[in-house]
Amino acid sequence: MGQEYEIVIVEDNPTDSELMIRSLKKNKLANNLTLLEDGEQALDYFFCRGKYKDRTLLITRMVIFLDLKLPKVHGLEVLEQLKSNEKTRKIPVIIVTSSKEDPDIAAAYDLGANSYVVKPVNYENFVEMINQLGLYWLVVNENPQKVF
Repeated sequence: MGQEYEIVIVEDNPTDSELMIRSLKKNKLANNLTLLEDGEQALDYFFCRGKYKDRTLLITRMVIFLDLKLPKVHGLEVLEQLKSNEKTRKIPVIIVTSSKEDPDIAAAYDLGANSYVVKPVNYENFVEMINQLGLYWLVVNENPQKVF
């Protein structure tokens, strides 16, 4: 690929986050990966506050895998804040959740989600889904090349 990219996983379930990370590493897509475990931590990370206050937000090629049912701040609130901010609104946000609820799906797209996928229960299917998402959003898809 030759370009710097970052994958941010916002997931509170350790089993799911481990599967995602393992799949991305297996496919050499995890050289710059950040795991955040709740919505508040995610907002602090993206808006450079709290323990991330000294961080500089560099967006070159980035994708966010965001769960909905997060502690502290719900995933839809995280999505809304990301998509309503000029600096973060163009970052692709992929909802990766166990919720098949129509209101969640509609709300996610209304707030600007780039994709909504339901976590497969089967291990192999879960790993393959993450592999396909990573390849598409980091290799195939063209993201804005902007640094803030």
